[in-house]
Amino acid sequence: MAPESTERTIGQLVADATHDLQGIVKGEIALAKAEVAQGAKKVGVGAGLLGGAAFVGVLGLVFLFHTLAQVLAIWLPLWAGYLIVTVLMFVVAGVLALLGKNALQKAKPAPEKAIAQGKETVAALKHQG
Repeated sequence: MAPESTERTIGQLVADATHDLQGIVKGEIALAKAEVAQGAKKVGVGAGLLGGAAFVGVLGLVFLFHTLAQVLAIWLPLWAGYLIVTVLMFVVAGVLALLGKNALQKAKPAPEKAIAQGKETVAALKHQG
């Protein structure tokens, strides 16, 4: 009778290694999901707070413009104070719109370098084939 071998076969070792590797990968994926979920929650809270701050800031600007119109009303009729503030706001809005339009015209959203490189790759493959 031959003594019983306690050594494992290569197939058993490969199967165990594969199982262990799958467990590690699944654990890493679960950790990544948890980190992303936690980060997304913090980003959502931060975005909400910034949105609230922007809203309150806009309300503050409205009150600032009302105050400015009332101050001008010390020397002019109230309607004239509001007219001056309104015209000033439209001038600022027009200047910002022109600056924004110029910025958009200068922007090149198409990935020109990537397109050119892709065309070069296709040409090189056609040339080799």
